Amino acid sequence: MTAIDPDSLNQDLEREARRARLFTRINTADKWFQVLGLAWITPILKAAAGDNPRAQFKDIWRLLGVPLLAIAIFLMLWATMAPKVQTSLGAIPGPGAVWTETVLLHKDALAKADKKAAHEERVDKRNDRFIAQGKPEKVKDIPYTGSPSYYEQIWTSIKTVFFGFLIASAIAIPLGILAGLSPTANAAINPLVQIFKPVSPLAWLPIVTMVVSALYATNDGMFSKSFLVSAITVTLCSLWPTLINTALGVASIDKDLVNVSKVLKMNTWTKITKLVLPSALPLIFTGLRLSLGVGWMVLIAAEMLAQNPGLGKFVWDEFQNGSSQSLAKIIVAVLTIGVIGFLLDRVMFALQSLFTFSNNR
Repeated sequence: MTAIDPDSLNQDLEREARRARLFTRINTADKWFQVLGLAWITPILKAAAGDNPRAQFKDIWRLLGVPLLAIAIFLMLWATMAPKVQTSLGAIPGPGAVWTETVLLHKDALAKADKKAAHEERVDKRNDRFIAQGKPEKVKDIPYTGSPSYYEQIWTSIKTVFFGFLIASAIAIPLGILAGLSPTANAAINPLVQIFKPVSPLAWLPIVTMVVSALYATNDGMFSKSFLVSAITVTLCSLWPTLINTALGVASIDKDLVNVSKVLKMNTWTKITKLVLPSALPLIFTGLRLSLGVGWMVLIAAEMLAQNPGLGKFVWDEFQNGSSQSLAKIIVAVLTIGVIGFLLDRVMFALQSLFTFSNNR
């Protein structure tokens, strides 16, 4: 009979406990990898930890290898076919030319940032000099008049879409709750939704422009006329998915929960905050994700048509410019718009994962 070494047994138990804790951490992190679109990291970590490497490599291939292969095939087809397609601006640039323009746009943005910083430094020195001379009346805030960099145009578009999206959410969620709780309110709101939901942003834009121009003349600062025109257009086109999904989520609450609220004699506010919102949150967030995606698409179209600052105006300006590099810059902007749209959706899904128990992706 073989004697069992207690020290060896304890070491094995400690090793298994450490391994179990490691996999618990990996599984916990996997929830956030899924949210961020980085699910391929989980099988890599599990394989490194020794959990059935063969099975994990299959997941790595499916989650990382296949997408990378698809991108590589796309890039090869793009590089092969693009030079054969002639446009009014010349042949469609391949991946290499687009990458070159991306680097040039980055360098140009850094150069413009340096110019803006130098301008602000000169203005500060000028104002300090007048203050030292006892002439405070000559102190001025002289704005930088140089053209915005590519990064500044991206930031302008992101600020605008979020402002319009927040206004749309503030309107759509209360109306959706009202429509979901009251059949009468739903009957009143539904026809308006069906009429205005299909309206194109190109139809809303002239109306919004005329109304904002009549009521608001300031064109300086963050809340300039052009900013408000783009933001309100986003609002008018993006509130419908949130309104519809909120109403559907509220209307589909379990009737037993509604009966419980009646038995407990909940007031309206308590009923909404304790019962309605928690139950309807998954569908509300689905609507918010759809609304943000719609808002981002609408914004680019609005900026192009109205010539308001942002990525849409950048695309239109390059189209009108007609230089040999313009088409490559337009493709850079298209890819930027797509990547930002993906990141906006991931942000909304991360918020949904924080506030709901939904596992829908």
